[in-house]
Amino acid sequence: LRFDEKVRVVVFKSEVKGVFCAGADLKEREKMDDAEVGLFVKRLRNLMDEIAALPVPTIAAIDGYALGGGLELALACDLRVAASSAKMGLIETTRGLLPGAGGTQRLPRCIGEALAKELIFTGRQIDGQQAFSMGLVNHSVPQNDEGDAAYQRALTLAKEILPQAPIAVKMGKLAINRGIEVDIASGMAIEGMCYAQNIPTRDRQEGMAAFREKRAPRFIGK
Repeated sequence: LRFDEKVRVVVFKSEVKGVFCAGADLKEREKMDDAEVGLFVKRLRNLMDEIAALPVPTIAAIDGYALGGGLELALACDLRVAASSAKMGLIETTRGLLPGAGGTQRLPRCIGEALAKELIFTGRQIDGQQAFSMGLVNHSVPQNDEGDAAYQRALTLAKEILPQAPIAVKMGKLAINRGIEVDIASGMAIEGMCYAQNIPTRDRQEGMAAFREKRAPRFIGK
């Protein structure tokens, strides 16, 4: 996906009705020794980092349970859409664990330190509407009879992104992701570097021409 220039947006969805991702198999985990658990969690964290580093926008379509590592997967995505009936939570403390695949870092960056601490300390599960009110998800939608309301809304969101200039979108994502980790002066420098990479693109020229000619632009990702 990282190197396929035809990919403009990645949507993560589940093929299991009612479950986005229920997290680790604790029966399997129980059979591991301490070293195996450490390696397992390190590999899981690396996977989430790879998802977060995808150059194109990513959307998690949460149509059911997103618990533990399942919510960490959703947090590794850029955008999240949830059915109002979905259940989400970093529930690790209820099993003698703590989030180990990025949850302690991405949740506070998403909803703020105090709310993240409350959810992690209590292991509480929240529904899609509560998640929306916290800013954990971008959209909360009523579930439909097919059980894929979040996925359908995610597709609509993806279709809003698709017509936009691919390189500009990628550079925008990079500027946000890198800039949010540093002070604002450094962030401005990062934005400037990303903008500079976009200036010589054919898509920027097309955007200007389309505006002048009062027509829809035809971006090609070059």
